[in-house]
Amino acid sequence: MTALAAEPRTYVIRTLGCQMNVHDSERMAGLLEAAGMVPAFPDGAGSDVAADAESADVVVINTCAVRENAATRLYGNLGRLAGVKRERPGLQIAVGGCMAQQDREGIIKRAPWVDVVFGTHNIDALPVLLERARHNAEAQVEIHESLQVFPSTLPTRRESVYAAWVSISVGCNNTCTFCIVPHLRGKERDRRPGEILAEVEQVVRDGAIEVTLLGQNVNSYGVSFGERDAFARLLRACGRIDGLERIRFTSPHPAAFTDDVIAAMAETPAVMPSLHMPLQSGSDAVLRSMRRSYRSARFLGILDRVRASIPDAAITTDIIVGFPGETEEDFQHTLDVVEASRFSAAFTFQYSPRPGTPASDLPDQVPPEVVAERYGRLIALQERISAEENAAQVGRELEVLVAETDGRKDAASGRISGRAPDNRLVHVGLGDLPEDERPRPGDMVTVRITGAAPHHLMSDGAVTSVRRTRSGDAWQARREGGDSCGASHGAGDGSGAGSAAPAGPVTLGLPTLRVR
Repeated sequence: MTALAAEPRTYVIRTLGCQMNVHDSERMAGLLEAAGMVPAFPDGAGSDVAADAESADVVVINTCAVRENAATRLYGNLGRLAGVKRERPGLQIAVGGCMAQQDREGIIKRAPWVDVVFGTHNIDALPVLLERARHNAEAQVEIHESLQVFPSTLPTRRESVYAAWVSISVGCNNTCTFCIVPHLRGKERDRRPGEILAEVEQVVRDGAIEVTLLGQNVNSYGVSFGERDAFARLLRACGRIDGLERIRFTSPHPAAFTDDVIAAMAETPAVMPSLHMPLQSGSDAVLRSMRRSYRSARFLGILDRVRASIPDAAITTDIIVGFPGETEEDFQHTLDVVEASRFSAAFTFQYSPRPGTPASDLPDQVPPEVVAERYGRLIALQERISAEENAAQVGRELEVLVAETDGRKDAASGRISGRAPDNRLVHVGLGDLPEDERPRPGDMVTVRITGAAPHHLMSDGAVTSVRRTRSGDAWQARREGGDSCGASHGAGDGSGAGSAAPAGPVTLGLPTLRVR
């Protein structure tokens, strides 16, 4: 009598931080599935990592180190997982990402119940380290100082079948005094254009109609192989890919943002009229202290040229309040630039010193209560501007790409949610639309905007048309258990993109030196 095969081990991944981390988590998931594991929650994990861990064999926390509370969030999550592991000793806990790269063996010292710590440069080692930790019955810490395998060559389990992230570079060559990213992710390394286009073509074949190009500084793409106009040419080349309807990118740097990129955006129909342009501060003195190699006049000039070429462009930004040495006059300059810029939204942060960054040692740290008061004024200003900019959209007819999870209240309100071409969030009431005509995630709906709030638009009872797409077909196949949900290989070598990742046992591999 043949023994029943063992059930596959299950995993859950909790992602903290930026879009690069989200995409890295997709690769971690692809690696784990290539190793024979399956997601504990195929339809998506919840928001409580400890509760999720009760149903998983492996928990991976992909960390961020940009904000001061990053360590608090990590160790808070690990503290809760300690109790789960006491009840389920076989549970494995892995910590990766920027905080792992930074804290290294300090994580094991503070949380000895963690099984694996791996860095930003060796995501590919995750399955081997988990297996080695089980085999050796001791924690495994492996951190590399430089990239070992370009991440885009790794198997990937994409969260969405209709919208995909594609990395064009990793690392950063800038020296912003507040930022730890270059230290943790290394110098910029660019992929060759053919490799990027091969991956974009593959995700489109797999069902995606929207692609976001990712890099720490996308518009410096090409510097490593000596082509200054490479990013603009890449945008145009992506726009020629049949079936790709929406192209986005994030994030550019104002100092390197050139007119050829604006022209490529304006002249390539698939490039969406949205732009994320980090300001950080409106004070030239603060920008100088931040080592941001542009000034407020240049920044505003970029926005003017973008809007002259792309009148409907929605522009978003990042702003830091309370950088060391920021005076009330400096902060007023920031308010003035925000007023002039008319951002549709802003990601705002209270400055927090990060160990290892030059800014953490600067004199004249701004008192927390002053930072908080300024932050409140900035939020109030941007909320007003966002509300006014969104109100100007009322009455417009927009095509919305239906999303799966963008609206937290959709179930209660009977709405669906999605993104307009300019990336604004739109909540859509379907009214009495028959069930068999209702759009699926990945489908397109043309709607008339009937209402607005600072953070979203609304369309109630104003659906003009529903366009069912191959992305919606791919979402439906995935939901019904088709092969769209499996892990696929990246296209880093320009070949084999999208082929099924081989499942099977993971060898322990050769021992490597632990970084201390």
